[in-house]
Amino acid sequence: MKLRHIYHSGFLVEINNNILIFDCLDPSVTKYFSPSSKVYVFTSHSHSDHYSKMIFDWEKEYSQINYILSDDIQISNKGKNYYFMDKYESLNVDNLKIQSFGSTDKGVSFLVSLDGVKIFHAGDLNWWHWKNDSPKAQKKEEEDFKYEVGKLIGKDIDVAFIPVDPRLEEEYYLGAEYFAKTINPRLLVPMHFSDDFTITKKVKEKLINSNVQILAIKRRNQEFDICLE
Repeated sequence: MKLRHIYHSGFLVEINNNILIFDCLDPSVTKYFSPSSKVYVFTSHSHSDHYSKMIFDWEKEYSQINYILSDDIQISNKGKNYYFMDKYESLNVDNLKIQSFGSTDKGVSFLVSLDGVKIFHAGDLNWWHWKNDSPKAQKKEEEDFKYEVGKLIGKDIDVAFIPVDPRLEEEYYLGAEYFAKTINPRLLVPMHFSDDFTITKKVKEKLINSNVQILAIKRRNQEFDICLE
């Protein structure tokens, strides 16, 4: 399995000539496609740091492309290869088995199974502990996050993309730490940090005693070869 960080919460995952794109804002990502690739484009919600309409330009060149989108995304011309999901739904597209889960912001999160590999992309599902919120609001954010994560217990997730937003200051790691302890994915990939790549090293050091492998990302378009055996 190849994994490439694109930008912010955007990633490309390649498994056996299947390309999965998550929350991508960079049109140049198509340079990693081949004409024979089966491409699946996931967008977790309509916020501008996760979604751009340019993703629909790709189907002009790539015939084997499908879009799996949160149903808060509004599109006037919907193709047969467009699939919209609300939370807690299931969908099969070719060899992909897709389940949608909730978010603690907008849209959905995705659990995707392909060729024995389970990938979770959280979208904006996170423990959003904002320093200036009231204690009541902070508690609700914690409870809402833990409720959604609880639905993933026992799913045997291999790779999980989880927010570690630097704007949360010293509380940036709360969601990742709780997810790692509760779900125990084989690999946790930090995201939602724009260009602050130092935070991926920080969260790896923070969770040094965890049984979960944490991926430290150093730059845009960095590629990793992942062995899950």
